[in-house]
Amino acid sequence: MKILYVITGLGLGGAEKIVADLADQMVKLGHNVKIAYLTGEVLVKPISLNVEIVALHLNSAKDFLSASRKYQKLVKHFCPDVVHAHMVHANIFARLNRTLCPVPKLICTAHNSNEGGKVRMITYRLTNYLSDINTNVSQEATEALITKGAFSKNDIITVYNGINLRKFEKTYDSISLNKDVLNFITVGRFNDQKDYPNLINAFAILKNRHKSNIKLTIVGDGKLRPNIETLIKELALDKDITLLGRRSDITELLNAADIFVLASKHEGLPTVVIEAMACECYVVATDCGGSAEILGDTGKLVPIQDSQELAKALENAINLDVEKRLQNNKKARQRVEQLFSLESSVKKWMALYEA
Repeated sequence: MKILYVITGLGLGGAEKIVADLADQMVKLGHNVKIAYLTGEVLVKPISLNVEIVALHLNSAKDFLSASRKYQKLVKHFCPDVVHAHMVHANIFARLNRTLCPVPKLICTAHNSNEGGKVRMITYRLTNYLSDINTNVSQEATEALITKGAFSKNDIITVYNGINLRKFEKTYDSISLNKDVLNFITVGRFNDQKDYPNLINAFAILKNRHKSNIKLTIVGDGKLRPNIETLIKELALDKDITLLGRRSDITELLNAADIFVLASKHEGLPTVVIEAMACECYVVATDCGGSAEILGDTGKLVPIQDSQELAKALENAINLDVEKRLQNNKKARQRVEQLFSLESSVKKWMALYEA
């Protein structure tokens, strides 16, 4: 089978990692795979050298026609059996191009409970007829887009993302009764969605309440980094919060941490929460879309944009008996193995590709 993945970009987000992993798995199964991306740098890509990556250079609206010509040329030469688009811009792009460049099957996957404002929701609704299957990555995100009018309940289904559990697993016991420092960690781009001010303010509240030695590591980068650095200085947390920037050793960093924190305003299915649970790291996450479905009865879920409640949850995690935290973490790993493995995800996608 020939599979063409189309994605908005190949930056360091969860959707990008999911597509790269899917491409690798499809190649292992003997399929011919290419990835076309609309814009940005290639920061995430498949391991397999057999996956061709094609830049369409859709950097602004004026580039639409030239990007479409490149895409249509790619489709005509490759003749994919399935085009699987990911993220809102790629979904709309692939749909519109189907009017001039037919493909046997088009699947469009959203990766968020918030795919944008009214214009995007209307655009989704008006172009739904151009895709054969529409999916989102969590039931909560699916229902959110139905509520916003982008889809009807008959137009979209939920397919969970999966992660490579061989990449994310616990390598040593990071929790110790005798640790001098308790380490919090978060991973994600510096944008409004991730709501780092919420996390930093919660951490400041926690520092005032809890006198033990606690540290926060933030992994990621983005346009809001100067704002985040300013807030850290204003709250006198320079010695307590470390900004690591972009890193490729996420598994090792998760293993070195005690508690993972997600403070987002909205998500689809936050892959990094799955990764943290796979590494048996205790998770405190906002109820931002998909988090509740991932956590189940493990970790701690808190309201979005509420620094007081987030601080309270972090304090409860600190005060939790170490053995109970370890038991929670092992249960979380088992939940990921059952629901969010890459193997399970690949089987579901292959069933849709071949249907």
